[in-house]
Amino acid sequence: MAQGLVLRNGQAAPLSKVPILAAAEFRHAVLEAVGAGSRLSAFFGRRLASGGFGLLAVLADDTEGVLSLLGAQPTESYHALTPDCPQAHLFEREIFEQCAVIPSGHPWLKPVRFPPPSSAACGTMDFYRVEGEEVHEVAVGPVHAGVIEPGHFRFQCHGEVVQHLEISLGYQHRGVERALSGGPNRLSVHLAETLAGDTTVGHGWAYCQAVEALGRAEAPPRALALRAVALELERVANHIGDLGALAGDVGFLPTQSYCGRLRGDALNITAMLCGSRFGRNLLRPGGVAHDVDAQLVEEMSARLETLGREAASAVNLLWDSPSVTGRFEETGMVSLEDCRRLGLVGPAARACGLNLDVRRDLPFGIYRYAMIPVSSWHAGDVFGRAQVRWLEVQRSLQFVRELLGSLPGGFLRREVPKLRTEHVAVSLTEGWRGEICHVAVTDAEGRFSAYKVVDPSFHNWFGLALALRGQQISDFPLCNKSFDLSYCGFDL
Repeated sequence: MAQGLVLRNGQAAPLSKVPILAAAEFRHAVLEAVGAGSRLSAFFGRRLASGGFGLLAVLADDTEGVLSLLGAQPTESYHALTPDCPQAHLFEREIFEQCAVIPSGHPWLKPVRFPPPSSAACGTMDFYRVEGEEVHEVAVGPVHAGVIEPGHFRFQCHGEVVQHLEISLGYQHRGVERALSGGPNRLSVHLAETLAGDTTVGHGWAYCQAVEALGRAEAPPRALALRAVALELERVANHIGDLGALAGDVGFLPTQSYCGRLRGDALNITAMLCGSRFGRNLLRPGGVAHDVDAQLVEEMSARLETLGREAASAVNLLWDSPSVTGRFEETGMVSLEDCRRLGLVGPAARACGLNLDVRRDLPFGIYRYAMIPVSSWHAGDVFGRAQVRWLEVQRSLQFVRELLGSLPGGFLRREVPKLRTEHVAVSLTEGWRGEICHVAVTDAEGRFSAYKVVDPSFHNWFGLALALRGQQISDFPLCNKSFDLSYCGFDL
């Protein structure tokens, strides 16, 4: 880590201070940092003022609570990281796709998002094939039953057992990172809020924190507390919804029915904050746009108390039903070793026993001063992922009640000055799916020359593929929902 520019979460620094290493030295430094326990939070290519492309890696050291930035300027190719660092595999495919810089030695440079002007039609790619007698292939999607985003899943099966699952996305590619470049402007925060519609607050906060870092402004304490209330409510709503959906996947209707309604109750509490059930228009650079009074705090607290009590009644039915726990346990297992190698984040990682959480390890906002316990499990299966969600629901509800009972006074928003020129800022938040990373780079005019977003789904989709190996193909819906990853958060 000593070779990189060291930052705290939500800090900015002059771009000139990022060490630009030779390609071989860059590779060695990244591999050394990952081997010592750091994670590759972001790795991307950006166009330089000279016309070429530069690489920028953001490494997270959870033990030390710092981020390290390293840069390189390869020519047409460089020695790929992926063979020695599997968590780089999607990043390097993306770099090749977007910048035409070849990571030589990468095992398979398949398309990631099929951006224009790519000659490949979306979904047209080579798929890995398992050969052998009685091996067959099952293709699912991209069009699915019900109202669901498009994604293509191709299973290589021997009988009913999945040997390999390959996931092809990109159907939701909207070019949001390109749209954010040239900002910030009045549309930028709205683009950030819609990066993944069920993670409005998580992505909105990451964007606001990046802008605040570049503008040398910090949101006031009351705003930071209200942001945390919204972020934890977002976590509660989605986790409760997922627990209900998991119950539905095994035909356990009581919990499914209850949780569908309780998710709506959680969303309605968020609507009391800002008028939007998904938290739209609450967060703004410099603070928040809506406040609460004593009467609203009292009503929200009462609803949270009821929500917690009713959620416990609904979810505990799962743990008391052997037919449910029997389907959850030892289904879709991911080992701790594979979890680390792939760089999984969020509940999917914590269910494997990897005890990491941005709120504690790389704290931001109110989490620098108020601790929330990290919820983890050990088995790496569907049961573990469900248990982590339930633990987080309980702890988030308690945390929100405590925040509402002790909200700081003062104003809601500070003016953000013009952004510093030729600077880079890294902003991480812990969304309900896991770590969200935004990297903003400004040009000589103080505009975004590059804006990189890494949704937790980008880290975790291959974890789902790994969880299906050796499983019955009929377990796919259950495993899929236990990860509950975002198509559009990946596709951007």
